[in-house]
Amino acid sequence: MRTKHLVIALMISTGGVITSCGETKKTTVETPKSEELSERKEEVDLTEKEGLETIVGVAASNEDFSTLVTAVKAAELVETLNSEGPFTVFAPVNTAFDKLAEGTVERLLKPENKEMLQGILTYHVVSGSFTADAVVQAIGQNEGKFTIPTVHGDTLVASLKDGKVILTDENGNVSTIIITDVAASNGIIHAIDTVVMPK
Repeated sequence: MRTKHLVIALMISTGGVITSCGETKKTTVETPKSEELSERKEEVDLTEKEGLETIVGVAASNEDFSTLVTAVKAAELVETLNSEGPFTVFAPVNTAFDKLAEGTVERLLKPENKEMLQGILTYHVVSGSFTADAVVQAIGQNEGKFTIPTVHGDTLVASLKDGKVILTDENGNVSTIIITDVAASNGIIHAIDTVVMPK
C-alpha cells in the first residue's frame, strides 16, 4: 500500500493537542496554552496498516472484549467503527462491564435503550489515532491533566497515577488503562478496567 497524506482536524479543550499515530513517519506537534477550545490541523504521513482488522474486527477476535462487541452490535455502531476513522477507542474489558450494577448490561442491550447505549459507547471513542506515549506527553504538557473530547461530546480527563494513565469521567469515576496501543487498520485500542459514563 502507498503512503498517503492525511490532514486531521482535531477539536481539543483545556489547552492541549495529542498528535501521534502508531504508524506515523513525520509529525508536527504544537501544544497551545490557551484554556479555550481551538482547532489545529496537523499534516501527517501515515503508512497504511496492511493486514490488520478494523477496530471491531480486532475486538471480536479477543474474548476479553466479547461484552463490548455484543454492545457495539446492539447499538448498531459496527459500521461506524469499521469506517475509515481513524479512531482511538478506550475499550472496556469484560470485567469492566461486570463492575456495573446487576442487570445494567442486560437492560442496555434491549432495543428500547439503543440510544442510551450508543451514548455510553461513543463516550469511549475519540476522533484520531493516539498512542499511549502521545497521551502521556499531552498530560505532561498540561500540568498533569489533559481533557480529551470524545465522539459523544462529553470529555474525559487523562492523568497519571502510579505510572499508569487513568481516565476520569464526567461523574468523577476513574478507569485505568491496562493494555495500550493495540493496532487496528482504522485506529488504536487501549483496554480499560472500568466503564466510563457520560453525564
